Amino acid sequence: MSLTLKTREVSGVTILDLTGKITLGEGGKALRDEVRAHLAKGVRKMVLNLAEVSYIDSSGLGELVSAYTATKNLGGELKLMNLTHKVRDLLVITKLLTVFDVKEDEAAAVASFG
Repeated sequence: MSLTLKTREVSGVTILDLTGKITLGEGGKALRDEVRAHLAKGVRKMVLNLAEVSYIDSSGLGELVSAYTATKNLGGELKLMNLTHKVRDLLVITKLLTVFDVKEDEAAAVASFG
């Protein structure tokens, strides 16, 4: 299963609900295109909901970092929420958990934006 993305807005924060795998090829490209499109429209507060992400490979991790960097470079913030145990472990192992602002749930994520 490839990656599907649904976008919604809550209190001025854009939430991307991701479902599937973030991998080399389609999944990574879909995430990159979606984040870039929102940045081009002026969106600066984004949260990636990873509750339904079953797998992330090294290329997928690269896309997450790239999305984070692109958003930060434009003065925005990109946060992660609802990590599965598998994804959390992966971010711990790669030390990326210290890079991303990770929230447990949507309420905490939305409230964390100033």
